[in-house]
Amino acid sequence: MPSTRRSFLKTSLAASATTAALAAGVKASAADKLPVSAHEYYELRAYRLKPGASTALLDGYLSKALIPALNARGLKGVGVFTEVEVDKKAVTSKPKVGTPEAPVAVWVLITHPTLESFASVAADLNTDPTVQKAGAEYLGVPKASPAFERLDTWLLRAFAGFPKMQVPAFAKTPTRIFELRDYESHSEERALSKMAMFNAGEIEVMKSLGMSPVFFGQAIAGPNLPHLRYITCAADLATHLDNWKKFGTAPGWVALKNDPQYKDNTSKNTARFVVPTAYSQI
Repeated sequence: MPSTRRSFLKTSLAASATTAALAAGVKASAADKLPVSAHEYYELRAYRLKPGASTALLDGYLSKALIPALNARGLKGVGVFTEVEVDKKAVTSKPKVGTPEAPVAVWVLITHPTLESFASVAADLNTDPTVQKAGAEYLGVPKASPAFERLDTWLLRAFAGFPKMQVPAFAKTPTRIFELRDYESHSEERALSKMAMFNAGEIEVMKSLGMSPVFFGQAIAGPNLPHLRYITCAADLATHLDNWKKFGTAPGWVALKNDPQYKDNTSKNTARFVVPTAYSQI
């Protein structure tokens, strides 16, 4: 195993051990007894774009080089999403326009069965001759006209209460919409409390209301830790917004929200509405 991969795995496993130790002080559901192998891992990429920049070069690389290479390695169901701005009163959406201070991103979601899968793909993918050929224009882009401003990557571990991704049957409906949420916490212990809150019943409330969660992931590497991320979706925007209204008053959610053990476990909630690209597999 290359030394860089060993170093990554050593660091990741050490972080997981620390997380497990902190979790001892957090009341969690019985689902937390799942073996490590039962959890998926998610690689979430954000390709940050300059305002007004074309995505043509990036789209070509993702659709013709990256996704086929991932599929060839057994990694199916790759999601690619762009951001939209939603007017909740009018129940409409339009492509989001970024600013230098808050650039929009193209989001890529890759599911890995193991940490080793993440490490090997991240290290070796762009050295694959097939990828180099299919993505030549993107990989050889001039410095003066890059395909993106910056690339952020997060590694997330699936929650015990939702250990595998679930893509709803309507996921190919043209009007479908997804919401990517990021819950930050002020301490590692409170981040674990928020994850336990989901495992203890919040996920089930969402499922009972038809909110169609796709995945829940604990961020174990990447920027802005500690936090967790998840995606919910619906066949259309009106249904999605209505589902969230129902969630706010659902008895199961109200009981969890008022439970003292979960107090102050979220310091920042960032919600992004996203829609799949034409070549997205989700």
